[in-house]
Amino acid sequence: MNRVLLPLAAAAAIASPAAAANVDLAAQGPLVELSVTETVRAKPDIANISAGVTTLAPTAVAAMEQNAKEMDAVVKRIKSLGIPADDIQTQGINLNAQYDYNQQTRKQIFRGYQASNRVSVTLRKVPDTGRILDALVAAGATDISGPDFSIDDDTAPRAQARKAAFDNAQKQAQEYARWAGYTGVRLLQVSENVQPMRPMPMMDRGEIVVTGAKVSTPVEPGLVGTSVTVTTTFEMTR
Repeated sequence: MNRVLLPLAAAAAIASPAAAANVDLAAQGPLVELSVTETVRAKPDIANISAGVTTLAPTAVAAMEQNAKEMDAVVKRIKSLGIPADDIQTQGINLNAQYDYNQQTRKQIFRGYQASNRVSVTLRKVPDTGRILDALVAAGATDISGPDFSIDDDTAPRAQARKAAFDNAQKQAQEYARWAGYTGVRLLQVSENVQPMRPMPMMDRGEIVVTGAKVSTPVEPGLVGTSVTVTTTFEMTR
């Protein structure tokens, strides 16, 4: 949370260089504390997906070797699509023994070892998302999730949301002051909380639909929202 303290010109005394700067700021009128949230929607320019491979083999070594071979093909395919290495990051590698439970004997039956490997991929060309998902499945990816959309630099929509929230808070404070018989307000304190960008409710999630040998991946990026909550304290003035 960013916090900005605004001094009161009428109440603050200027301390001399030799004196300690310990000044109490006292409000003369009633205070109005408000928290206002505003959201600005914009088109995303980043899509994040994750792709991985899960394999099962009789031994741990065989499971890892098979997984490494298949995952290597997926990663090579990702890079061949023009995605920089810096936009590819391993999320996790797991190896676990797998068992089935026999209801009659009430015993576990060993099935083998399951190995999995997953990478996250940042796509900077949102319209290519569906095509890239298709390519990864064709390359052998068995675990796909996403896409999650965002804005690479949300400075502009964040500034718009901040201004809208502050203007709204100031307007509400002035209304409270007028209702209470005061003529205006003076800002004493303001802080903000920027909420992460999130998909708006109308956005359609990407969905992988497999029909026979043909894979169709419709992806609609929709809009993402940047929200800023501004918390203010105003003094009512005459």
